[in-house]
Amino acid sequence: MTSIELTAGDYRAVVDTLGATLSSLTHRSNAMILPQVPGKKTVDYRGVVCVPWPNRMADGSYTFEGKRYNVPINESAQVTALHGLGYAREWEVLRKDSSAVVFAIQFGSDPGYPFQVQVQARYSLSEAGLTAQIHAVNNGSALAPYGSCPHPYLVAGQGTVDDWTLHLDAEQYMKVSHKRQLPIGLADVHGSFFDFRAGRKVGTTEIDHAFTRVAATDGRCEARITAPNGEGIVMSWDSAAKWVQLYTADSVDGLPRAGLAIEPMDCAPDAFNSGRDLVVLPSQGVHTLSWTLEAI
Repeated sequence: MTSIELTAGDYRAVVDTLGATLSSLTHRSNAMILPQVPGKKTVDYRGVVCVPWPNRMADGSYTFEGKRYNVPINESAQVTALHGLGYAREWEVLRKDSSAVVFAIQFGSDPGYPFQVQVQARYSLSEAGLTAQIHAVNNGSALAPYGSCPHPYLVAGQGTVDDWTLHLDAEQYMKVSHKRQLPIGLADVHGSFFDFRAGRKVGTTEIDHAFTRVAATDGRCEARITAPNGEGIVMSWDSAAKWVQLYTADSVDGLPRAGLAIEPMDCAPDAFNSGRDLVVLPSQGVHTLSWTLEAI
């Protein structure tokens, strides 16, 4: 395990080779995310890079190009494979300096995912905040199914999720089954508890849902959360990521609703089975998801 400190201007971050994790991020010593102890295997996926798929895969199995694959189930109650394979592995440090680092991991020998996909996670600090990328390349000769997301729990400032105002201009969300949290169909946010298009206080709303049809400006989507005193954080991402998962951290051990997970995703939940916006990498094909965090 290696933890690496990055600094630039008023920002400081600690990143970790285990899971390519963003372990902490502060602005003027104020926490912007729920911190994760470097080198500790996470139980709530705090700050990890989720590859080669994000979110839940039903029954830990999928069919691709006519062949059935089985991956380890890590969410036993729901019988799902959650957030890929990279979160529990050590990533190689390709390069680093005082304000930036690049991690890498190679897939291909993993149970149920024999595809030769290399993924790089890149973090860079500047006086404007954090810029990050998840960059994948298929080094194999066969097509490879793929998806990714970051998994930070954002902290707006004073109070908890209940006190913060969320602005997310998304038109639809994915309804999920009660017991397994698996997708069952799209719904419009209009008239629902999940309509944050104009910005509103989260209150007691429990969210563990994926949103789509997010408005974009100059190719970037955005989610913004603010505390009652006006402090906050804004996350932006490339609109090529058509989904974003929000989670109000109701089950985070010891810190219920202390952070709001915002996870831009390349594809829909369970996309390895549904095919919805699944990324299919040809031989030598590349895919990048970029995202930023900035203090308000």
